[in-house]
Amino acid sequence: MLDAVDRLRAAAGEQHRISRMVRLGTVNAATVPLLIPVIRDFRADHPLTQVEVVGAQQTDIHRGLLEGSFDLGLVNHLDGDDVPAEFEATELLRGRPVVVLRPDSPLASRAAVSVDDLLDVPLIGMRSGYVMHRYVHRLLDGRDPAFAYSTDGAEMGKLLVAEGLGATVLPDFSVVGDPLERRGALVHRPIAGDTTRVLLMLQRRRADSVPQAARDLHEAFVATARALTGGLPHG
Repeated sequence: MLDAVDRLRAAAGEQHRISRMVRLGTVNAATVPLLIPVIRDFRADHPLTQVEVVGAQQTDIHRGLLEGSFDLGLVNHLDGDDVPAEFEATELLRGRPVVVLRPDSPLASRAAVSVDDLLDVPLIGMRSGYVMHRYVHRLLDGRDPAFAYSTDGAEMGKLLVAEGLGATVLPDFSVVGDPLERRGALVHRPIAGDTTRVLLMLQRRRADSVPQAARDLHEAFVATARALTGGLPHG
């Protein structure tokens, strides 16, 4: 009888380990080419593990990682940014900022959009706490656009553009392959003279023990990113 109880306890512990929840914070970058395929494949391999995907600002994701409310964080960095020492970081994708427009925008007929062009159209920016907010602020160098909106996350920014409210600036990996782009509701153009690179990073808090499910999800992101880029992401 005691052996049977021990076996039941062991089985319950294993069930709990397998079926735990993994919480992922994301700034909604590369949702279609990377995030969705990873979650779909992870779900197939881990049918008892629940994945909670939470859209949040970068600062909130970092706070959640430190406090333990997030297991992993999917965030953007500008090339050259320092990664906080509290986190382990893996580079998944490397892209460049692009201007996201409706196809009927006058700027869509240009091969590249200049900073002066951006000042003449309503600009949909990310709120403070997102890397793209900092990038656009630096790009405009203190100049104000004709009119500006402020929103949370790439997904809302793309919807506002598709509805004709203006233009936004996002990493190209957040636009390429998006359903709105595939349907012809969005196009994107490079920024003239700009050589900035945006890095999509997967971060987790440095810890002696990482739950198995979180490690498996981390590996799934790395493998999918490797397949997308044809090479090994940088650690």
